[in-house]
Amino acid sequence: MSPDPLRARRPAGDGAAPVFKRPAEVPGPGGESGPAPVEPTSEGESPSEEGLTGDAGADGSPDMAPAWDVPPDGVPNAQAGPAADTPIDVEDLLDSLEEVTRERDEYLATLQRLQAEFDNFRKRTAAHTEDRVAAGIARLVEAMLPVLDACDAAVAAGETSVEPIGRQLLGILGKEGLHRIPTEGEAFDPTVHEAVLSEAGDGDTSQVVEEFRPGYTWAGRVLRPASVKVRL
Repeated sequence: MSPDPLRARRPAGDGAAPVFKRPAEVPGPGGESGPAPVEPTSEGESPSEEGLTGDAGADGSPDMAPAWDVPPDGVPNAQAGPAADTPIDVEDLLDSLEEVTRERDEYLATLQRLQAEFDNFRKRTAAHTEDRVAAGIARLVEAMLPVLDACDAAVAAGETSVEPIGRQLLGILGKEGLHRIPTEGEAFDPTVHEAVLSEAGDGDTSQVVEEFRPGYTWAGRVLRPASVKVRL
């Protein structure tokens, strides 16, 4: 059987457009070549659709193009969209808002409490550190008081060469907060004076009349009370 001039060849691969073969040329009566004649068809018939669908398969059946899955209404089926949103309950939203607000308030209260505790701890630590430093310095200064007493005793014995040393040492410590407790002529104060001797007086007031050992204060705290003689 001669090949159908309208037969189309479809290239390999699904969905490709069919490729029509050009009819083979055959020599005519005058030696001229031309297209092969098309076999006539009966009236009312169209050319075979087999030539428009592709080559025949290995078993002789036509290699038909895959048919589209088109519903009866002629519109292709679209992919299923997302499920419709479920209705939102206002009461559930209010409950969730109240729960979030409650958790927020709890976290805020916890944070404020921790902040206050940390501030108090920091203040206590700073105060404790200052007290320890002050106590250490006070012990050092108290340990140097016998040196001042020795300088005073040397000056009282006539060793005037020691007087500048004692005065300079007392001036340096005085800048740091060491002060000598006033005694002679002052009213007796048991918080800063230590009565070693006493003598009778008019009895109106107790007055310091003599100093035996000087007393000192450091940063407002008594390091050592002054040993004095009191007139009662």
